[in-house]
Amino acid sequence: MVRIVFTVFFEDPFWVGVWEREWETRYSAAKATFGAQPSDAEVLMFVLAHYRELAFSKPEAGAFRPLAEKNPKRLQREAARAVSTSGVGTKAQQALKSQYEAGKQAQKETSREQRLAEEERKFLLRQEKKKAKHRGH
Repeated sequence: MVRIVFTVFFEDPFWVGVWEREWETRYSAAKATFGAQPSDAEVLMFVLAHYRELAFSKPEAGAFRPLAEKNPKRLQREAARAVSTSGVGTKAQQALKSQYEAGKQAQKETSREQRLAEEERKFLLRQEKKKAKHRGH
């Protein structure tokens, strides 16, 4: 069973949509930024046109949330327990944060490789200049 939940909310200064996808005890999330507040028709058109292009986070282990209503006091205790163990933020926010961190780490590695390649190129150029001077050119 696959369950997808879509939430639109205002995150100053834009409207943001978050897709949460649960299947076979796996959980992932994706985020899209809208400009102005999207209408229902605009959201539907966006989903039809761009759902396959959404960058969902790496699947994480997670269980389906029960659909049955629980006692409000029990929900409050569970929420307090969840916040104390995993920090503040929704499951979607945490999944998106881990995706962001992974992208940041990949960018860091790429820029490090580029910097080292540039340093190597400059070193070889200096060596060639030294040899040219030594030969008297």
